Amino acid sequence: MSSCQVTFEIRGPSAPGEVFAICGSCSALGNWNPQLAVVLQITDDMFERRWRTTVELPRGVPVQYRYFKGYFLEPKTIDGPCEVIVHTWETHLQPRSITPLENKIIVDDGDFGICNGIETVDAGWLTCQTEIRLRLHYSEKPPVLISKKKFKTSRFRVKLTLEGLEKDDDEDKTSPTVPQKMANTVEFSLISNDDYKCRHSQPDCGYALQPDRWIEYTIQTMEPDNLELIFDFFEEDLGEKVVQDDVLPGHVGSACLLSSTIAEPGKSAGVLSLAIMSRNPRKTIGKVRVDYIIIRPIQGYTCDMQASYAKYWKPRTALDVGHRGAGNSTTTTKLAKVQENTIASLRSAASHGAAFVEFDVHLSKDHVPIVYHDLTCCMAMKKKLDTEPLELFEIAVKELTFDQLQLLKLAHVTALKVKDHNASFSDEENSAFEMQPFPSLQRVLESVPNDVGFDIEIKWISQQRDGQWDGNLSTYFDMNLFLDIILKTVLMNAGRRRIVFSSFHADICTMIRHKQNKYPVLFLTQGESKLYPELMDLRSRTTSIAINFAQFENLLGISVHSEDLLRNPSFIKRAISKGLVIFTWGDDTNDPDNRKKLREYGVHGLIYDRIYDQNPEQPNIFQVEQLERLKRELPELKSCVTPTVSHFKAITPCKCHHCCKEEKPVDNLKCFQMKKD
Repeated sequence: MSSCQVTFEIRGPSAPGEVFAICGSCSALGNWNPQLAVVLQITDDMFERRWRTTVELPRGVPVQYRYFKGYFLEPKTIDGPCEVIVHTWETHLQPRSITPLENKIIVDDGDFGICNGIETVDAGWLTCQTEIRLRLHYSEKPPVLISKKKFKTSRFRVKLTLEGLEKDDDEDKTSPTVPQKMANTVEFSLISNDDYKCRHSQPDCGYALQPDRWIEYTIQTMEPDNLELIFDFFEEDLGEKVVQDDVLPGHVGSACLLSSTIAEPGKSAGVLSLAIMSRNPRKTIGKVRVDYIIIRPIQGYTCDMQASYAKYWKPRTALDVGHRGAGNSTTTTKLAKVQENTIASLRSAASHGAAFVEFDVHLSKDHVPIVYHDLTCCMAMKKKLDTEPLELFEIAVKELTFDQLQLLKLAHVTALKVKDHNASFSDEENSAFEMQPFPSLQRVLESVPNDVGFDIEIKWISQQRDGQWDGNLSTYFDMNLFLDIILKTVLMNAGRRRIVFSSFHADICTMIRHKQNKYPVLFLTQGESKLYPELMDLRSRTTSIAINFAQFENLLGISVHSEDLLRNPSFIKRAISKGLVIFTWGDDTNDPDNRKKLREYGVHGLIYDRIYDQNPEQPNIFQVEQLERLKRELPELKSCVTPTVSHFKAITPCKCHHCCKEEKPVDNLKCFQMKKD
């Protein structure tokens, strides 16, 4: 096959050491792998900064591509490839495209991020760098304690400095296209009920610590175990010098954190207590409580640039989402007739028109992702005589292997409250596989129709404000390992299915967003509720701060308890005005009148039980849209009758003789179209 010489041009500013690159659907452009992308060369003229490269592409073959901006770092080994950090990349639903026909072509793609007049870019994900998050907040208690009496009623400001960075003398002379060393970066963020702020700089005396404020420092580095971080503390009233001869007025003391103390393998999160030292004389005057998470790239999987739905949502009326499949079968007033979080329950919701099904995922002891709501279950002790009542005890799901979860007699923890313990197990005897609890996530991905989206809630232990932990579990898996296993299972097996991740744990949402670039994330929050105990994490306590947290982390949106939204519908308007998608859940959504109100308020998704009470067997909205697209493309399909669920169980969308063609690739699009502010 003959080839064409294609020159690509793009315009856009860049930071020192940062370059533009092109990545696309053919081998010459890296087959969507940013590691193999082609770097563009900079060409300055009087008016603008252009980036250009020339590649050989096969003649007459359509090629799709995207531009990104980032860093090409020195390889780890002498002959190894450069390591690529994606800072910003184009994420239009449809990539740029070209079908080269002439011998030489120049493609002027205009400004970076703008295609067909629409700007759509997103931040990159973690490819080879590590991200360290340090946080100061009042979730449990004041983060700073100074023992001196004169500071007992003081409030403090804090400034973080990254020390000990090495800089090359000829850094400014280095060509942008030569592999660089990554400079450590620090971002400073404030989150509260009222607002959020992100900065790359901070005031000379830092930011004030306040009870309603979450202060977060984000450090990206290639050397997570080789950093020195200095916290300097100042009295909030800076009118006088506290310590004689200090450079800055109001300086109280400082604390030092060496990243080597937290960057151990298998350690993703924790809380540190650091000594605060005065400068003159040098002695301990107090302590600061710093909590941290460390986010690492997914191990054993490489994200590509073919598609991203992390910030896309197609405007529609509110979607019906089956809660735990066909509904809660254990703790609500009216129980679902099919056991929750089983394949049978998920299929039941799917057959009754659910656009998505929501279910809960965590890990077994041997690291198999399983679908189950609670962190604990009940195990039966075998009795010598059948006439004796069973004895039950509660056990953490994480203490049982996948095979044990399939074979042992297990029941929901509510069985502890039932007098006849035998009744809790009788329904499981000889039941078909689709009725069995604890299905693997992979089995669920393979067994539920692809046209049904998955809202995958990632379970993690949370602490209540009174100090109690979910399931009485104060320790759990390593967070990076836990998420890597679940994310890889989804990324490798989801195919064309629509996926949304969600979690009540803010750090889980943060990690999912930064570990992968494909699927969107919703932050689950109960808001201010009379039904649930308040959580320790400040970010989880109100819908207002959840909105700001979702914006700060660049999430798709939030999923809010219906009690809070029905009491204060303005939250819905506020979230939408910020460009967020909003789902809602809770017992109130089981009431048709409440669902009608919430639809009118503008929510994007309604998560509720027993969808079969509301709908007969019918296709969901995605299947109906698929048929309508086919009708527009193929006029002979216009005579097709309204489809039923059975029409979508085969490849063809309809049983009439016109519908013998397979789906076209366009039907594979997930259509997450988000409008910009």
